[in-house]
Amino acid sequence: MKRTLLFSCFFLIYFFTFAQKVTVSGTVKDATNGESLIGVNVFDKKNSKGSITNNYGFFSYSLFESEVDLVFSYVGYESIVVSLNLEKDTLLNVELQQAGVLNEVVIVGQKSDPIQESTLMGVVNVPIREIKNIPALMGEVDIFKVLQLLPGVQSGAEGASGLYVRGGSPDQNLVLLDGVPVYNASHLFGFFSVFNADAINNVELIKGGFPARYGGRLSSVIDITMKEGNIKKFQGEGSVGLISSKLTLEGPIVKDKTSFLLSGRRTYLDLIARPIIRKQTEGQEDVGYYFYDVNAKVNHIFNPKNRLYLSYYGGDDVAYASYNSSRENWDNSGSIKSSEEAGLGWGNNIAAVRWNHIFNQRLFANFTGTFTNYKFNLFSESEDVFTTNSGGNVTRDFYSANYFSGIRDFALKADFDFIPNPQHYIRWGGMMIDHRFTPGVFVARESERPETREGAVPSDSQEFSMYLEDDFNIGDRWKFNVGAHFSGFIADSETYSSFQPRVAMRYLLDPSSSIKLSYVQMAQFVHLLTNAGLGLPTDLWVPSTDQIGPQESWQLAAGYFKSLDYGLEFSAEAYYKNMDGVIEYEDGASFLNTSADWQDKVTSGEGRSYGLEVLLQKKTGRTTGWIGYTLSKTERRFDKINFGDWFPFRYDRRHDISVTAVHKLSDKIDISGTWVFGSGSFVTVPTQRYQNSTIVINDSNITYNGLTIDYFESRNNFQMRNYHRLDIGINFNKVKKWGERTWNVSVYNVYSRQNPFFMDIAYNYDLQRSQLRQFSLFPIIPSVSYRFTF
Repeated sequence: MKRTLLFSCFFLIYFFTFAQKVTVSGTVKDATNGESLIGVNVFDKKNSKGSITNNYGFFSYSLFESEVDLVFSYVGYESIVVSLNLEKDTLLNVELQQAGVLNEVVIVGQKSDPIQESTLMGVVNVPIREIKNIPALMGEVDIFKVLQLLPGVQSGAEGASGLYVRGGSPDQNLVLLDGVPVYNASHLFGFFSVFNADAINNVELIKGGFPARYGGRLSSVIDITMKEGNIKKFQGEGSVGLISSKLTLEGPIVKDKTSFLLSGRRTYLDLIARPIIRKQTEGQEDVGYYFYDVNAKVNHIFNPKNRLYLSYYGGDDVAYASYNSSRENWDNSGSIKSSEEAGLGWGNNIAAVRWNHIFNQRLFANFTGTFTNYKFNLFSESEDVFTTNSGGNVTRDFYSANYFSGIRDFALKADFDFIPNPQHYIRWGGMMIDHRFTPGVFVARESERPETREGAVPSDSQEFSMYLEDDFNIGDRWKFNVGAHFSGFIADSETYSSFQPRVAMRYLLDPSSSIKLSYVQMAQFVHLLTNAGLGLPTDLWVPSTDQIGPQESWQLAAGYFKSLDYGLEFSAEAYYKNMDGVIEYEDGASFLNTSADWQDKVTSGEGRSYGLEVLLQKKTGRTTGWIGYTLSKTERRFDKINFGDWFPFRYDRRHDISVTAVHKLSDKIDISGTWVFGSGSFVTVPTQRYQNSTIVINDSNITYNGLTIDYFESRNNFQMRNYHRLDIGINFNKVKKWGERTWNVSVYNVYSRQNPFFMDIAYNYDLQRSQLRQFSLFPIIPSVSYRFTF
């Protein structure tokens, strides 16, 4: 019945879409570099109607009148008016000049629309130029750190870049880079994200009221678009910081037709520490860690209706340690040279080819082929070489152990945007993905012995989806976004399918305020097995199987939105989210036990989260910023954990506050600051401890002398101290003959708050009893960086 009613609504809506007289369509670009501008407002002054550009800068506007004045406006750009006398459908390519002073900054609700106009809820767009102005840990600008400052988005451990959105886990976030899923978005064991801000054009976060075009995850969508490359002139930018440096180059291959972008970043702590370590160990030891990433893109315009994009991302984290020694054999018959090496590495390789095609003034299409490969590797090798004093009888003793896991995808996708008139924006499309999962394989090799292999066998799965979505107006006050997302998953002998209705509405109370309501259903066919503690790369991606089903959720949200004077916007959203099919390791289980099937080490359960999010933001003037507050509660329940009772989610935070401000003192100096507060995270600690215990097994008393046994009353039974921190930063800007340079000085954790990183139990000899101890990670950390553009 629901499906029949939904598609009947679509049919009736289409009845009103084809009585238009003439259509203006085209693209909007940056006049300086030819970059497509996303979310530009196209406004008809006479009829007070209009359109916006999509993710590729395309717009379409249909009208009855032959004369029209279209206003093109966008954040940080000079608005222009284009007057047309239309006799037929017209293709129009518009270029906007960057404004001398950025008036609207920080967060823009649903592109550039006023916050009360859009139907969508829980959607924010973060300008890249503002991300670069906010104080950063160790001077390393990080997109995810800024997203953590938004209501409804929690951070994990101290300094970590993980995102916990409305009670969800990190694996429930669909992270897209140019439309390609990123399965591990962390560098430096989760302290930085893999996204280089210098290579990024647009960042959009969706945390509720998901449009039908998105699927595959339960909690959020982080849609990140890379720059296309300057198609008019060669330019570059870069920075040198305490832990890393980066450089981005872009320019035309063929002016106004083909462009390129190449961006690279690398840490160099290992290069600085290597000579010091070698000197102290007389060259016998070598220990280090580094990460790097590379972004590349080629953009080619065949003609006004066809454009091709090729994009690539590659990045790796590498931690390594090696030791070499030489000694005489015990009987002085020869010498032994020993070498040991161990390491940990993980990384992503992502590629996409996209073809944009404009079929006509109302129909735009994007066809995409993608590849993604995430891999993790943990290895250890040792070798002893014995050589007799005469130089003969060489004997080698070799051993290696290698543990690896990963996920590889090939995908094809087609998306269509159809804009029959200003009252409708219709989207539909589909996607097919071929997955290959390698959940965890342990391989050991030893001298003169056959190779041993344990762990899961790589498995293939197929995922497919289709969607239909319409954003339409009824009268002057009502606006709806109605759609459906259908997806399926084929694994082993099981086929899963999911029909997910999506409905959002907006009602204008007056020209400056509105109320909104949304209901969505989501399904997720992939899982992340996460060990307690940090979200380390040892976490394993696994598919739904005939034993472990998909994750499913539904979310209901309602909100009030208001545009105020002085560039202020206010929003308040309440939500309730229910999740089913979430998985977790059973008590005592671990990824290290490769002899057991991962399906036998996990248990399925459910979760729920509800809360209120309030956001007040100032978007104009010399001082900009926002204040966000979240009141929420998140719980989980599993039959085989905590006796089947509900328990707090590890990162459940009842209260979360963020205050962010950027003030422009002059054209040369601007200052910024952030203050965050969050209720303490939950951990599991023993409530009783027994020693020299006697345990009864099968009516027999067995005494374990000296053995300590911990008793845990419940899961996540202890809440750590509240978290709060102040960061400040200042930028010194100066225009040079060759470009512009910026010195940034930042201070992380200004008052050196000792925030909890993890808890441990240790024996206090002074008090003669065990004590729960807090370990902190980051004290006050000053940093300086040098940025430049040319």
